[in-house]
Amino acid sequence: MTSGGNSPSRPVVRGDVLLGQIESLASVGLDSEGGRTRLALSESEKAGRDLVVRWMEEAGLEVRVDRIGNIFGILRGADGGLGNGLMIGSHIDTVIHAGPFDGCYGVLSGLAVLRAFREAGVVPPRPLAVAAFTNEEGVRFQPDMLGSLVAAGGMPLGEALNIADGQGCTVGEALAAIGCSGGEEPGFLLPSEYLELHVEQGPRLDAEKKRIGVVEGVQGISWWRVTVEGTANHAGTTPMKMRHDAGYAAALVSVFLRERSLSSGTTLATVGTIAFEPCAVNVIPSKAVFTVDLRDPDGAKLTEAEEGLAAFLEKTALEEGVRILSEHLVRCEPVVFDRELVQTVEDAAVSKGYSSMRLVSGAGHDAQMMAGVCRAAMIFVPSIGGVSHSPDEKTSAGDLLAGVDVLLDVVLRVLGF
Repeated sequence: MTSGGNSPSRPVVRGDVLLGQIESLASVGLDSEGGRTRLALSESEKAGRDLVVRWMEEAGLEVRVDRIGNIFGILRGADGGLGNGLMIGSHIDTVIHAGPFDGCYGVLSGLAVLRAFREAGVVPPRPLAVAAFTNEEGVRFQPDMLGSLVAAGGMPLGEALNIADGQGCTVGEALAAIGCSGGEEPGFLLPSEYLELHVEQGPRLDAEKKRIGVVEGVQGISWWRVTVEGTANHAGTTPMKMRHDAGYAAALVSVFLRERSLSSGTTLATVGTIAFEPCAVNVIPSKAVFTVDLRDPDGAKLTEAEEGLAAFLEKTALEEGVRILSEHLVRCEPVVFDRELVQTVEDAAVSKGYSSMRLVSGAGHDAQMMAGVCRAAMIFVPSIGGVSHSPDEKTSAGDLLAGVDVLLDVVLRVLGF
């Protein structure tokens, strides 16, 4: 169900339009090396937002924006109201030097489904909406998934608007600068069901030659910022046993996290950023600041990983004669999606003849925030080689269209068609 003539009774997604829009949005923020950077609430993301809003309006949707900058394209149901709806969503902000599909595929596929209803002349029994949530990636502003977090009531709007980026610009100031602060209160449009279609961003579907991932949930995430304060000294005159080396202490933590994760079997740990001071080749670092990303599908094991990190930081500070401070940035509990909706995804894949497998998402998604206020589920399609957050991110056109085929079928099933 990807192309062809329209039916008066059954919506059909136009695959050529969807693929063309993915390509067009992928060109926004594009650099000479083939990556694109659309950090949340930047000028480049504003250009992407404008494009998506234009496409929503061209599809005949009612466009509304809330005060955290979440964009909604709405197709009202038979009763004309906004309650008890079904929402499809994701995001269009990117990491630095990103690929073309992460987030964007989900938003544009949702738009394609609503466009299919409009072009078929089918009025859904309940409202349908497509959402583009603000700051899902969390690169510019922390925490990640900020727009959906606020929409779902997980953080007060005022607190979110006061979050600042590394240059001191707040979310509220950034929204005002690009003119994307809407008039709706966050949460004005809470659905009964939420669906998110996404590239897997991992290797399992591609490795096992499955076309559809039936996502049962999202693993828990814990982000930390760790600061090690040591003593700067001459690299050539200070004996190794007399050093208070912040860089070495940071390295010890990194190695500890890797070894502990390998022995745990399920916990993932990543030191994603690190900076030294004074950052000179011949000076022992007096300071190291780094981030830690811990993930596990089991909430208790995630807590054990956090406690293990805290204990090792204390031990390292004592043994190396340094001061270590840790700041907890983000904690997202593991999420289990609605069993009935997950089964509907699997049934739709089977009915379409697509091979599928169940899995848990290793990456965070807006769906885990929305799962707190409604029934939620996700659909994955393969990432070739498991590559994502990279210009080398690839998914075949056939798999992209298979994903939206399943998405439309799930929507029709949920709505009772």
